Amino acid sequence: MCRSLFLLVFLLVASTALGQTPSTDSQTLQALLTEVRQLRQEVQSNSAAAQRTQILFFRLQTQQTAVARASQRVDDARARLAETQATRKSLEGEAKRAQDSLEHVDNEAERKSQGDMIRYFKRRIEAIGEEEQQRQAKQIEVEDLLRIEQAKLDEFQARLDELDKTLQKSAHGATSNP
Repeated sequence: MCRSLFLLVFLLVASTALGQTPSTDSQTLQALLTEVRQLRQEVQSNSAAAQRTQILFFRLQTQQTAVARASQRVDDARARLAETQATRKSLEGEAKRAQDSLEHVDNEAERKSQGDMIRYFKRRIEAIGEEEQQRQAKQIEVEDLLRIEQAKLDEFQARLDELDKTLQKSAHGATSNP
C-alpha cells in the first residue's frame, strides 16, 4: 500500500510538473519577446537621440562660425571708428595750429593762404565728423548683430546641456534597472 501510495503521489507530481512545463516555457518566451521589443524601442530611441544630437552639434558649429564672423565685423568696425576718430583729432590739431599761426601772419597773401587752409581743415573735419557718425552707427549695428548671434549660440548650448542631462538620467535609469 505504501508503494501504491508512493506511485500515486509520484504520478500526480509528475503530471503536474509536466502540465506546468509548457506554461512556463510560454511565459518565458513571452517575457523574452517583451524584453526584445523593449530593447528594440530603446535602440530606436537612442538612434533618434544620436541623430538629434548630431544635428544640434552641426547647428552649434554653424552658429559658432556666425558668432566668430560677427565678432570680426565688430572688431573691424571698432578699428575703422578709432581710425576715423584719430584722423579727426589730427585734423583738429592742425586746424588749431593753423588758426594760431594766422594770428602771427602779417603778409596778406600768406594770411589768405592760411585762411584757405583753415577752411579746408574745417570742411575735412566736418566730413570726417559725418563719417565718424556713420561708423558709430555701423559699430552699433554690428554689435547688436553679435549680441543676437551670441544669444542663438547660448540657446544651442543650453539645449545641448538639457540633452546631456536627459541622456545622463536615461543612462542612470538603465543601469539601475537590470
